[in-house]
Amino acid sequence: MTDVLLDRRDGVAVITLNAPDRRNALTLPMSARLAELVGECEADDQTSAIVITGAPPAFCAGADLTVLGESREEGLRAIYAGFLAVARSSLPTIAAVGGAAVGAGLNLALAADVRLAGPKARFDARFLQLGIHPGGGMTWMLQRIVGPQTATAMTLFGQIPDAAEAERVGLVLRAVDGDHDALVDAAVALAAPAAAGPRELVLSIKATMRATASMDAHADAVEAELVTQVASMDTPEFAQLLAKMRAKISGSA
Repeated sequence: MTDVLLDRRDGVAVITLNAPDRRNALTLPMSARLAELVGECEADDQTSAIVITGAPPAFCAGADLTVLGESREEGLRAIYAGFLAVARSSLPTIAAVGGAAVGAGLNLALAADVRLAGPKARFDARFLQLGIHPGGGMTWMLQRIVGPQTATAMTLFGQIPDAAEAERVGLVLRAVDGDHDALVDAAVALAAPAAAGPRELVLSIKATMRATASMDAHADAVEAELVTQVASMDTPEFAQLLAKMRAKISGSA
């Protein structure tokens, strides 16, 4: 289907929601295709990072709730499938938000590990204004990223951060000037070090970061990292990169 596109750039997969006439509102087939493409990227040993974006003018205007039919819970879970695949991905993920991210579109942005915002980005929860309770884990994701005060302001008081405000409150890593192409290029450039590194190490580091995020004690994190750090030192990639670094320091390379 052409509503969700995949482009590969030097180890970085760029997945684009491509229904600009609907402001990239998620239908059930789009959500299923998004989940499918994330899975394909994870299975592709030439892909080490994922960028998620939406064709201008919007990032994603939310879920097309008119397609859910009578099976409310089943339909909602099907809508969740796309952004939950991003949230659960074993690869590092970046959301390049060039326009409005509304409702489920906000969830899709929150599901990524890192967010960049273009000049026209807006982050709009909007669930309350539509008379529907937030879903898909939005309240959990948003509070973890921006804290309870900003999350409450966005969810209950209708605050809609633009790119500059989103950067100020930590909702995005940074705002990027320029058009949509410049935003996606910035996201791909940000992903480049992960794409250039040993893929298994990238996967291992992301898995460890997820594990240590829920730990309360520094000592537990030390022990959790030690096993995988020792394992990484036994790989040929470590030997090659260490030799390359030593040669550079000595001036022989």
